[in-house]
Amino acid sequence: MIYTQPKLFWGDPVLTIIIDITPIVVLFILLAGLKLSAWKATLISSIFTLLLAFLVGAPPDQTMYAWLIGALFGLWSISWLIFWGITWFNTWRLTGHLDAFTSWLLRNIVNDIRVLSLALAWALGALIEGLIGFGTPWAYIVPMLISLGLPSLRAITVVAVANTAPVSYGAFGLPIITIAGVTGLPLMFMSSVAAHIVAVLSFFITFILLYVVDGWRGIREVWPFGLVGAFGYVIGQYTTAVYMGPYLADVIGSILSFIFIIAFSKIWKPKNIIKPTTIKINNIQDKGIVLKAWISLVVFIAVMGLWNSPISPMKLNLATFSVSAYSEVLEKKVSVSYTFNLLATGTSALVAWLITIPIMGANREVVAKALRTTLSQTWGAVLTGIFVISLAFVFNFSGMAYSLAYLASGLGIWFIFISPFLGWLGAALTGSNTSSNALFGPFQAAMGTLLGLPQGLLPGLQTIGGELGKPVAPQTVSAGVSTTEYVRREGEVIRNNLKYSIGLVFLLLLIGIAYLTLYPYPFILHGK
Repeated sequence: MIYTQPKLFWGDPVLTIIIDITPIVVLFILLAGLKLSAWKATLISSIFTLLLAFLVGAPPDQTMYAWLIGALFGLWSISWLIFWGITWFNTWRLTGHLDAFTSWLLRNIVNDIRVLSLALAWALGALIEGLIGFGTPWAYIVPMLISLGLPSLRAITVVAVANTAPVSYGAFGLPIITIAGVTGLPLMFMSSVAAHIVAVLSFFITFILLYVVDGWRGIREVWPFGLVGAFGYVIGQYTTAVYMGPYLADVIGSILSFIFIIAFSKIWKPKNIIKPTTIKINNIQDKGIVLKAWISLVVFIAVMGLWNSPISPMKLNLATFSVSAYSEVLEKKVSVSYTFNLLATGTSALVAWLITIPIMGANREVVAKALRTTLSQTWGAVLTGIFVISLAFVFNFSGMAYSLAYLASGLGIWFIFISPFLGWLGAALTGSNTSSNALFGPFQAAMGTLLGLPQGLLPGLQTIGGELGKPVAPQTVSAGVSTTEYVRREGEVIRNNLKYSIGLVFLLLLIGIAYLTLYPYPFILHGK
């Protein structure tokens, strides 16, 4: 028999809201309060959510099946991609191609600390975010900016602000893949929704970067580079996200941003050049290794892009797993489901890695070290990807997401003012936009349906709000300050970043309201 999700559990609104928010509160306590590692916290929380679902009357066999569907989604659509994508990046780095690429970049742009900071934090940071994600740009870029002479706290802030817009498409688009999976909205639709918001937000962020580096003087004297850097990224990111999907939006956006900044450097320079006080970044002059760095990167992008394009034949769907329920809130049948494609995006990353190994000149020792490094880096993220989606699928199937939306729908259109802050809160406390989307994505989608809003608006504000929470996420900050004197002084960094993080959320809210009132078309799922 099909399970009926009630509007209120046992007809009691107080008990219902307690039940609905308990899985989220438990996860936050485990992460932020007890400071458990993410995989342990998500495992415990997903089991707790299972037991809670049994308690409210969801059939145990169907609920367990929903949990397993979520686990399969997390394993194959998220963790499989994380592992092989990061393996490629580690091989590229261990063979010296990341250093060669960075050295080439620095030699070909204006030797001005503000332009260099923009190129490194914004363009190179977006590339690293797109390839590996998980706040990694902090670990790579902060030491570079410090080596150029920026004070440590300022360098951290620059990278924290820069590493916001690219986050939704980080690690080959995992946050977008996640929110599409837990809400049931089409992946290409959610990729396009986020792209429309990020396209506007990016132009503000590059100017904020210039302000952080050099105050209002930085904006006055170097604003054309801020405009050009944002424009290059947006062209690549928007086009890729809308027409190819979320997988390579950051990567292609960052490369175009590089090209735009370098090309602009040849025709215009600031009137006053502020040179770096020191340069300690590897200065690699070998044109051969730079060429191989570019070729291996382009081949990797080409394989991934062609393999995962909407018209690609590279699909081998072995089975579709689904479990349905009837929602009294939506007055229709709802389901959690996953189609297992053997040739999924993670498989394309594996193939792209194998193809580019000889291009990079990686010997057996380097390949083995790359695999060991990736395993050491990602085993926790792999498990987290499995358990957090399992939690979300049970949260959906049990009806908790829909009953919470039913209770919150009394706020009416005013809920739009809360929506981006939920995404921000989720990422700030869990350290992950992916986890934030898994937790709040179903609720945001249900709220949009109940309020009659365009289907993609609230999930879009959710995922972009999540990326704006990263500058104050303790896990991200802790990793980001590991190479500075701010180790174990994360509180100072978080307090410093908070004004930028919150300010950007308010800016996001204005962008969302502007789209809703002036141009809601991109957020409407046509044909539905």
